[in-house]
Amino acid sequence: MTKPTVEPVDPAKVTDLALAVIAADRFPHLATVDGDQPHLRPVSPVRTDGFTVYVANLRSYHKTIEIAANPKVELCYLDDRHDQVRITGVAEVVTEADVLQQIWDSNPLLRQYLGSIDNPQLIVYRIRPARVRFMREWALDYHNVPLD
Repeated sequence: MTKPTVEPVDPAKVTDLALAVIAADRFPHLATVDGDQPHLRPVSPVRTDGFTVYVANLRSYHKTIEIAANPKVELCYLDDRHDQVRITGVAEVVTEADVLQQIWDSNPLLRQYLGSIDNPQLIVYRIRPARVRFMREWALDYHNVPLD
């Protein structure tokens, strides 16, 4: 068995490569921790600004408790070539009315499912990146993505 040949990554293009993986994956996986047990689940971001990702949630979901106890999370995006991006960061509750309204207005599924932006079950997390890494499939070598 021969090892696959890995296309080199141009450091000047790593940001664009990472953003392309994010754009290609509609359901990244979110890792949280419950005590000493990690939990991983697919999520559907409701907004993405560069590497800052917004995820809607219901207050009754278990990840709400997990994030309240430990807001350190990681998102993993994977494209159809199996290139991946990992966003390591901190999840915070979005409280800015204008940001919540923009997310609400741009997401018909939220409106259909929750009925009102004032639904007490709605909680939106902003995941602020502390570190972003890009990896080509088979490379087994992450490239740090510069954060502005």
